[in-house]
Amino acid sequence: MNRILQTLDNYAMTVTKGRPAPDFELEDDSGERFRLSSHAGSRLLLVFYPGDNTLVCTRQLCDYRDGMEVFRELGVDVVGISADDAASHRKFRERHDLPFTLLSDPELVVAEQYGCKGLMGMKRGVFLLDEDQVVRYRHVESLAVFRRTREELETEIRRMDEPGS
Repeated sequence: MNRILQTLDNYAMTVTKGRPAPDFELEDDSGERFRLSSHAGSRLLLVFYPGDNTLVCTRQLCDYRDGMEVFRELGVDVVGISADDAASHRKFRERHDLPFTLLSDPELVVAEQYGCKGLMGMKRGVFLLDEDQVVRYRHVESLAVFRRTREELETEIRRMDEPGS
């Protein structure tokens, strides 16, 4: 019975489109603390990914790196989140010239809040937050080999600016 209640609690914590994103605080790749609520007023793309220097994750984050000019034009800051530590993130950032912050969630506490904690670790997911930190788009991959491309995300970001959205 306790396991069922825990599962229901976890389900209730899953982030929903149109609702405020849960606040969190994690260590970034430079060892500083990153608090989501400190970035109110900015559009954010939170990118949960399984790990640094893995094939699909590297392709995904390099794809976003290559689209940074468009993300910036659309007023969106990209923030990556995985279970890797700050030292791993620093090396990964430097090796691939990633121009965005990477956060460490070693216990997968934030991943669980956002529905990105799986049986084998971090699930791949993206969450687009508006200036009020309301979730405007969310997608959690059912299989880690899949990912949202930057073009798909650019389309979702542009939808935020459409009247009535």
